[in-house]
Parts: sequence; C-alpha cells; structure tokens
Amino acid sequence: MNWKEYLNHNRLRTSTRNTEMDPRNEFESDFGRVIFSPATRRMHDKTQVFPLTMDDNIHSRLTHSMEVMAIGHSLGLRICEEKEFLEKTGLDKEQIHRTIPVILKNSCLVHDIGNPPFGHFGETVIANYFQTLFKDKKHTFDLSPEQKEDFELFDGNAQGFRVLTKLQILNDEAGLNLTYATLGAFLKYPNFGKIDESTISTSKRGVFQSEIDYLQKIGENCGLKKGDSYMRHPLSFLMEAADSICYLVMDIEDGFNKGWYSFEFVKSKLKGIDILKEKLEELSKIDEDGKGITRMVKLRIFLISELVKLAISNYVKNLNKICKGEYDKELINDDESGLADTLSDFCYNNIFLKREIQQLELTGHSVLSGLLDYYIDCIFIRNKHYKRRALGMISSSLIKASLLENNVTKFDDLNDYFKLRIIVDFVSGMTDQFALNHFQKLSGQKII
Repeated sequence: MNWKEYLNHNRLRTSTRNTEMDPRNEFESDFGRVIFSPATRRMHDKTQVFPLTMDDNIHSRLTHSMEVMAIGHSLGLRICEEKEFLEKTGLDKEQIHRTIPVILKNSCLVHDIGNPPFGHFGETVIANYFQTLFKDKKHTFDLSPEQKEDFELFDGNAQGFRVLTKLQILNDEAGLNLTYATLGAFLKYPNFGKIDESTISTSKRGVFQSEIDYLQKIGENCGLKKGDSYMRHPLSFLMEAADSICYLVMDIEDGFNKGWYSFEFVKSKLKGIDILKEKLEELSKIDEDGKGITRMVKLRIFLISELVKLAISNYVKNLNKICKGEYDKELINDDESGLADTLSDFCYNNIFLKREIQQLELTGHSVLSGLLDYYIDCIFIRNKHYKRRALGMISSSLIKASLLENNVTKFDDLNDYFKLRIIVDFVSGMTDQFALNHFQKLSGQKII
C-alpha cells in the first residue's frame, strides 16, 4: 500500500494559484473550488427522496450532501487517531490531519453532484429513454456500442465525474481541476466497461467513454491500476459509508417528520436488532410532549454513532484487502447484526413505496422524457431553424466544454456522441423545478 500515491496532491492540469499568498494546502483549495461551484448550488433543488417537495424540513440533495460531508470528515478524523491504521500505513498522525479528513470532506460533498432531477428514478428515466430510442430504427445515430451504453446505462456517478472534470469550465477542459486524490476518492465505480456485479468497483458504469483519459491519469497517479482495470481508491470506501449512513438514517427521520409513522412504529421494526434493544427501551421512557421528536432525534444520533464505529472497525480490519482491491463489500453491510440491512428494508417498505413519492417520480418521467424528446427532435431530426433555437436554449458553457474537449469550434463539427452528451449534460444538470418549468414552457402548458 502506497499512501503517498493515494494522497497525491497534483492536479489534472498544473495549478497556477499563488501558494505563497494562500496558506491552504491543495486539498483545502479543492474544498473552495467545490463549495463555490454552480453545480454544488444547484443541488439545493434536486430530489433526495421526496420530489418537488415544498417542505423545508425535508432533505434536498444539497442538505443530504452536507450531512454526508460532516460524517465523512468525522470518519477521516477518527481514522487519523486509529493506532492500528497509523501502524499499517506508516503515516504520521500530525501530517495527515489536514489531508485525509479534507479529502473525504471534498469527495463526500460532491458525491451526488451528477445526479439528475427527480432523484435516482431520474437516472432510470434517462437510461430507459435511450434504451428505447436506440431500438427505434426510425432514428439512427453514429455511435459505437460502448458509446451507446454510456446513455443506456446512464449513472449519476459517471455524470458527476464529468461535471467535476469537464463541465465546470473557465477557459480549459480541466473542469474544477481538482487533485488526483479528491477525484480518486470520489470514484466509487472506476469502470468504463461492462457492468460486472461480482466486484464492487465494476458493479456500475462510473465513467463515460468521454472521460476515460482522466480516469487513466487518476489511476496512474494514485496507484489504482490493477491489471487491465482500476481498483477503488481506499478512501472511497469511507465516502460510500458516509453516504449510506446518512441516507439510511435521515430518510427514516424524514418519513417521521412527514407524519407517515410514529416513533413506536419505528421501534417495532427495529427491536429485533440486539444492539438497539436497550437503547429503544431507554428512549421509550422519555417523557415528552408532542409527537416524539426528541426520541427520534436521539435514535438518529445513536444509529449514526453505531454505524460510524462499524465503518471504522471494518475499514481498519480490512485495510490490506482494500489497498489490494480485494475487498468487495460496503463497510456498514459487513456486519452480522444486520443493522444496515434492516434500516434499508425499513426505508424501502415504509418510504419508497409511498404513493406520493411514486406519483411524483412518474411526473419526473414525463418531464425528463419530454425534454429529451424536444431537444433530440430539434437537433437531430428537424431542420436548421429548430436546431438553432434549441441550441440557443442550452447553456453555452456546456457547449463550450464539448467543443474544447474535441478541439473544434462549431457544434456541427461534433460527432453524434458529443451532441447527445450536450443534451444529457443540460437535462441532467437541471434542478427539479427548473426542469418542470422548462418542460411546461416547451410543451405550451405555460408561457412565463
């Protein structure tokens, strides 16, 4: 295990920032780049679980990401204090306090930056749309099989990698030009080929064909090359754990805050977990007015604490396997108690199947499919007058990014793959409300 490579502070493009006037290290500079990114801001109106919600108490994609960032930072601090971790890695505790926790904070904040409107169902809508489109013999596109799969297997992780490395541009195609370590920790699925669920790193397509060269640079500079493929960056396991801890626990609290169930109902579903029995009984004895909010908050704190301890324990115990690319489990699922699995089952059965959520997700289907219909029809099928108007609606920075990466000056000089990429970049980058309003205007349902 080579932690000097894992913590590589170099960038896709050599940085020109004045380090003499800036006391931050490179990873702290990454955080500044991320926090001021428009793509980060747009997450404030993207679905976490509840599409188009007007309830300020319910998580958006941004508030979820901020909480993941907090847990990730905490995991990083805890790791830096673990004697066994320090012994295995040979790292100096004082030196890494401003590296590992900050890298995790960065990667956690942007872990969902590529998710489209309407949550994970939005990913399904986009993927299914292209699966149907490419089967329709009326419209043909000059794409390789791998390029077609980028759209048919659309994934927010791969789109996020593109956002970070290409789409947040100023005057070149390096995007935010983040460090290799931050980008490596972000990559949960360093895979641009076939999906192979037998290994965790290839269980999704996490990199599009358009970003293969950047994956190769990160892999080489962070020591992640393993034969003909790439293994996960060791810190990505902790980023994933922070994400899972937050959505499992906070989704349950969101459902409680919406009044879908009581604390006693939650207790009845979780009481079979041994490590929770005593705590649940203790919380039941709390005498409080109202709807049991204090009990729920204290349960949330306890659950997060237990899952953080589990993640740290499994990470240190399996560190050698992780650094060899031989560990194929989520840290919080590698547990005989079944805590994470029980929480996951609770969310699926008592939240995700709710009619309110499913109805709004189907609204998202109509919106996203409609937008893709309009832009693909105008750009690929109708005459130049429609194309000119459609391109006028698309963000000029997204078009500029594709022109730069292909070293051309006009949209018509792009191949079909990158023309479709621009459309998907535009639609997937929308907020929920913007997507809805934009669709309603294009379809004539509203004018202003």
